Amino acid sequence: MATVASRLVTTGPDDALTAIDTWGADHAAAAFVGPHGVVARHGDGGHIFRWASITKLVTALAVLSAVDDRLVDLDEPAGPPGSTVRHLLAHASGLSFEGSMSIAAPGTRRIYSNAGFDMLGELLAERENRAFIEVLRARVLDPLDMRTTTLDGRPSQGLYGPLGDLERLAVELLRATLVRPETMSLATTVAFAGLKGLLPGVGTFDPLDWGLGFELRDAKVPHWTGRSNSSGTFGHFGGSGTFLWVDPAIDRALLCLTDREYGPWALGAWPDFSDAVMSSSPRSGRPRVGFR
Repeated sequence: MATVASRLVTTGPDDALTAIDTWGADHAAAAFVGPHGVVARHGDGGHIFRWASITKLVTALAVLSAVDDRLVDLDEPAGPPGSTVRHLLAHASGLSFEGSMSIAAPGTRRIYSNAGFDMLGELLAERENRAFIEVLRARVLDPLDMRTTTLDGRPSQGLYGPLGDLERLAVELLRATLVRPETMSLATTVAFAGLKGLLPGVGTFDPLDWGLGFELRDAKVPHWTGRSNSSGTFGHFGGSGTFLWVDPAIDRALLCLTDREYGPWALGAWPDFSDAVMSSSPRSGRPRVGFR
């Protein structure tokens, strides 16, 4: 019987995706996705990858879904004194990268915080009176048929799953069904505009624009997305050498999973990779291949 990886048949734009084979990872997989499904894919589709901070996109969707259900309010207190759910989602609570230390007043600096997203997970679990993984499954993973993806660790970085499940998440981000259109629009608009901050592994930006869980490309240089990506591009990357961006201007998403830890190699390779995929791939039409 053919394996999942061997069934990832490539045609046309998949040629650009083969660049992942040169990145020195033991396992890598990538896909270019449109609103109707996969346009192109390449790599080890059957491998279970550590998603690292791409997890934050899924946690954010769960929180936003709870906001739509009026179970959580964006402006209710959460995190350090003076902080709210909105601050935590936008990395504007003042919490440090790790731990419970507050190093700035809420709304004054953009400080990327794993701890803030872990607090969001705790809030959802408490509000629904069940384990966070059960909340995540009910609100995001099961409705999107991401049934192979599991949480092994923290709400900020603990998801593990295959390429196919991340493809489904990408389609959702192109055409939101789990949250209201107005909520998705808010989540991909700058929250607490004008905040300076450090994007870990990339650099300091003034401003460091962020939405509610989604990093926004805007005019950042350098950046981990492509040089030809529009300013409206949003998404996230992970420390395990993973990323997912969505560009509304071309109605496409690009995602990549590897097992090579993020480092200078990624910031050197990913922008060229994104540009090559965009320039070699159709920007409209139905998918060439479906989900596996």
